[in-house]
Amino acid sequence: MLFSKTTEYALSILAFMATRNQKIFAAELLHKELEIPRQYLRRLLTDLSKKGFIVSTRGRNGGFVFARDISTINIAQVIDAMEGTNAINTCLLGFSVCIVDHPCVMHDLWMEARLKMIETLTNTTLANLKEKYIKDSAISNK
Repeated sequence: MLFSKTTEYALSILAFMATRNQKIFAAELLHKELEIPRQYLRRLLTDLSKKGFIVSTRGRNGGFVFARDISTINIAQVIDAMEGTNAINTCLLGFSVCIVDHPCVMHDLWMEARLKMIETLTNTTLANLKEKYIKDSAISNK
């Protein structure tokens, strides 16, 4: 599955924020840590804010925080917000439309795999990513 750079960056930003024990994230920190160009990052942060994932706080110690609990944000929601509803519903072979009467040769196999992928993305929240990050960090520090 190929996502746009915008979606990849959005997922990176939210996953980074979710897996760190920090409340507020300055744009400059996100830029340095994730190596996202500043202008692109600022546009993404605005988009993520408009979509209701994060909010900005102004002032000297301002930055970005989650707009809601990370257990309520799943990966499918982020992909849908950044790519649109058809991002995951595309034909694996690249056809613009897979005709029901005459589907592509991969249609049935891809349909099954796609449904499993959608289920996984829907059932995986940012809180799940945080739990895995903490668990993996504990294992690697032993």
